[in-house]
Amino acid sequence: MNSKKIVILAVIVVAVVAYFQLGLGQYLNLDALKAQQVALGDYHRQHPWQVAGLYLLAYVAVTALSLPGAALMTLAGGAIFGLLWGTVIVSFASSIGATLAFLAARFLLRDWVGGRFGQRLKAVDEGIRRDGAFYLFTLRLIPVFPFFLVNLLLGLTAMKARTFYWVSQVGMLAGTVVYVNAGTQLARVDSLAGIVSPGLLASFALLGLFPLLARKIVDAVQARQVYAGWQKPQRFDRNLVVIGAGSAGLVTSYIAAAVKARVTLVEKHRMGGDCLNTGCVPSKALIRSAKLLSHIARAREFGIAEAEARFDFAEVMERVQRIIRTVEPHDSVERYRQLGVDVVEGSARIVSPWQVEISRHDGTTQTLSTRSIVIATGARPFVPPLPGIDEVGYLTSDTVWNLRQLPRRLLVLGGGPIGCELTQTFARLGAQVTQVERGPRIMPREDAEVSAMVAERFRTEGVRLLLEHQAKEFVIEQGEKILVAEHAGSVVRIPFDGLLVALGRIGNLSGYGLEELGIAGERTVAINEFLQTRYPNIYAAGDVAGPFQFTHTAAHQAWYASVNALFAPFRKFRADYSVIPWSTFVEPEVARVGLNEQEARERGIACEVARYDIDDLDRAIADGEAHGFIKVLTVPGKDRILGVTIVGEHAGDLIAEYVLAMKQGIGLNRILGTIHIYPTLAEANKYVAGVWKKAHAPAGLLRWVERWHSWRRGGG
Repeated sequence: MNSKKIVILAVIVVAVVAYFQLGLGQYLNLDALKAQQVALGDYHRQHPWQVAGLYLLAYVAVTALSLPGAALMTLAGGAIFGLLWGTVIVSFASSIGATLAFLAARFLLRDWVGGRFGQRLKAVDEGIRRDGAFYLFTLRLIPVFPFFLVNLLLGLTAMKARTFYWVSQVGMLAGTVVYVNAGTQLARVDSLAGIVSPGLLASFALLGLFPLLARKIVDAVQARQVYAGWQKPQRFDRNLVVIGAGSAGLVTSYIAAAVKARVTLVEKHRMGGDCLNTGCVPSKALIRSAKLLSHIARAREFGIAEAEARFDFAEVMERVQRIIRTVEPHDSVERYRQLGVDVVEGSARIVSPWQVEISRHDGTTQTLSTRSIVIATGARPFVPPLPGIDEVGYLTSDTVWNLRQLPRRLLVLGGGPIGCELTQTFARLGAQVTQVERGPRIMPREDAEVSAMVAERFRTEGVRLLLEHQAKEFVIEQGEKILVAEHAGSVVRIPFDGLLVALGRIGNLSGYGLEELGIAGERTVAINEFLQTRYPNIYAAGDVAGPFQFTHTAAHQAWYASVNALFAPFRKFRADYSVIPWSTFVEPEVARVGLNEQEARERGIACEVARYDIDDLDRAIADGEAHGFIKVLTVPGKDRILGVTIVGEHAGDLIAEYVLAMKQGIGLNRILGTIHIYPTLAEANKYVAGVWKKAHAPAGLLRWVERWHSWRRGGG
């Protein structure tokens, strides 16, 4: 805690202690007010401005310090100043005092709360930004709710101070008038509880709910306005039409069929989408072959004097295709038709918010009417508009699987997960790989030490890493392909035979009618927290929607898209991105869930770090994979997990325990108390929990326990 916070906290504590020690509360009760009413009235008539000023300051102090007595002071305002001026003075004094309490709570506690409840507070802040003013207005209109709690709790949120002030000023006005008016008739008041009847409280409650109801009505009207000019069908052919049969589309249509909705799934290319055909499945198959070659090259480490591998690159790539064909039935047309999904092979175009035109591969066309639509069209590799790139030719993660001849010199443009996985894979297959990244390190979303560890392995395996190199253009000189890049103000020329562009992915937005409906963004479809586009019955999920472009998050979003599309407006769910894991399948493998140190610093979230180095793990040593670490971020002083980074063998598998722990609120103490099989890599999860526990051992208690053991041995 900094010095300013200490000073402010000290002032507040002294003021509160003084209030109780001096017995000032005795003046803020109904009997004392009645007894002094005449004297206060006389003094006010003699010194009107002085009394008004002192009263305002006292009221501000009481509310700012959250002291009891605000209701009595409001009565006093009516008794002394009358209805009009009493209402004016109390209204401003109470709003100013409440705002001061709000600001004090924010200054003293917001950072502390954010550091310990960062993810939960983020969700609260999003709700406050969206509907905070309406909720505050409702709370201000219900006098039975403790106003001081409203002041303090909202100070911990992202609500703007000016919004808090003016909403409080308006929201408390009705209650202020009631209490000030009661003060003008103080002799008739027997108790504070008698001022407001149950009927009046109910009226306040209904009045408070009115803004929220009005907001819902406005949303409904706006939703209807976007449909203006469109003719809604009287009946629908389908409950749901899903466009795209990748991960998001397959899961969406499967769920719809499972709940007996009539659903049509349209795919214009290949079932399974990118993951099956050009992404997860083929890349992991190729990575496995390359990893085997790397192990053979390390034969001496395993006590084998000599080993070599002869292989045909074309056959390796054919193996990839065999793997795809083996997995293919899981996502096939036949399987999904058996599950109850109407699968149509063709191109889909949304022609109205309730109609989808389908051009089948056999040349026929049909238009289906549907209550809801889910856009799951996936994404494609982003190719920068660099001069000369079309002339030199390029591969992407979509087209690299067509290779049957290994490029002698491969240039990889991009240092993200896809670029890194393919860089290491092709280097292990024998290509001379140069990886170009415009930033200062590869894998920039991970902590710097993670990037450094992967980069070191790349260099050891012969990869030429060119960091902070900005690609400018491609040229062909005397039959040789060259990348012209800029580095540290100088021009660098990089010759190559094959170019692989791995600069991220962009949503497939064109050709589906999205532009005509105004729902196509720059790189993805614009959606709200319910995955709805500007048309409430049209949803988007998967890579085309973002914000995460992973197969597992596409499937995760699909649940929300399908349930919301089929059951709204009766039931809707906001998509939950609080615990999203991912893994980059390089070696050493990198997996993460939640925050890492880099993000914690950027967001200003306080955390503790427990780290266990896997080079100490028995199974890792036995396997010859004694490298990497597990790093767990926790709430300071607590075992609640904020994030985990794992670097090492099977990191993507090991992270699952932490994903479950974070999702279910399980802390490191529970993981430490869980039996893990020996010898396995999973023991590392328990050991890092032990590192945390050791750092939080109760030193004072242990000293007393040591003395107790000494006493039991007969010591002094």
